[in-house]
Amino acid sequence: MLRAGASGEPVFPRSANKPLQAAAMLRNGLDLDGRLLALAAASHSGEGFHLAGVREILASAGLGDGALACPAALPLDEAAATAVLRSGGAAEPVYNNCSGKHAAMAATCVAAGWPVAGYPQPGHPLQVAIRETVERLAGEPVAATGVDGCGAPVFAVSLEGVARALRAMVLADSGSPERMVADAMRAYPQWTAGTRRAERALMAAVPGLLVKSGAEGVEVFAWTDGRAGAVKIADGARRAVTPVTVALLRGLGIAAGPGGSHGALDALAANPLLGGGSPVGEVRAVWPA
Repeated sequence: MLRAGASGEPVFPRSANKPLQAAAMLRNGLDLDGRLLALAAASHSGEGFHLAGVREILASAGLGDGALACPAALPLDEAAATAVLRSGGAAEPVYNNCSGKHAAMAATCVAAGWPVAGYPQPGHPLQVAIRETVERLAGEPVAATGVDGCGAPVFAVSLEGVARALRAMVLADSGSPERMVADAMRAYPQWTAGTRRAERALMAAVPGLLVKSGAEGVEVFAWTDGRAGAVKIADGARRAVTPVTVALLRGLGIAAGPGGSHGALDALAANPLLGGGSPVGEVRAVWPA
């Protein structure tokens, strides 16, 4: 086992909890698979296919954009955000990177016969069910409940707990809710993140790898054989996350493997720093040696 820092202390995994949330929703009646299930566990970039997918999830439950309780935002993808603004558009809830999760939450409420109104409240039956699933998969009690940036509850567990949870998902029986989420995310990484995101590139470089990032410098991964890990950068900055994840993958003996790309993994091992528009340095992990 590789460990550094307070890996057993609780943190808010933020969006790294989304695979667990999606598994809970499947267990409570959500009827999604494939790309739309990947989107339910996504922090998407707001590209056109993401928006169409969010609306497809809503329509499947007889709902529209008005059911989304996440705040208005612009797409994470710079090109997509620019296109919205150039067309005279503005921030909308559907552009929020969590709108896939919120659409799935609303659809789960319809399937379970729960009220859609108030679905982000911690006491709502949906959130109670999600908390139970988080605790079961993490193998530890939730240490605290906060409010995520999208307005839904965020449950605090340790880094070891969230890594344990993703490990359980990739090792779950085929056809189980947990395995369905893991398989959908790995099959459709562009739906879980975006076409230009590091998580998609990592999953492409290492076939069979499941990766989910979260705000404030969090990332969690699990491979097909159960090797898993989690990262939390103390200052919350994103720039060191992918290099540390690559270092952990290599420290655990997980390489690109058949069908993967060692060159692509090498390219993700360092994050260039620019000065005046030109590279002047890089962020690279020095642990494990």
